[in-house]
Amino acid sequence: MNEAVFSQIAMLVFLTGLIGWMGFIVWDLAKKSQAGKFGTMALFTVLGAGVVGFLIKTVLVEVMQI
Repeated sequence: MNEAVFSQIAMLVFLTGLIGWMGFIVWDLAKKSQAGKFGTMALFTVLGAGVVGFLIKTVLVEVMQI
């Protein structure tokens, strides 16, 4: 396994963990602030939009390199 393959695998694993950790933080924030259903949905929508934007950017970069 060379350095490039290791870096790609490590980024995938740690980025997935980071996204999960951010989801837990948002859930905990919504719970502690008593945001309710609408507030919790709004918080997760904003977080989800950021994650989807990152995924779209990653896919576009890979497609444009081909």
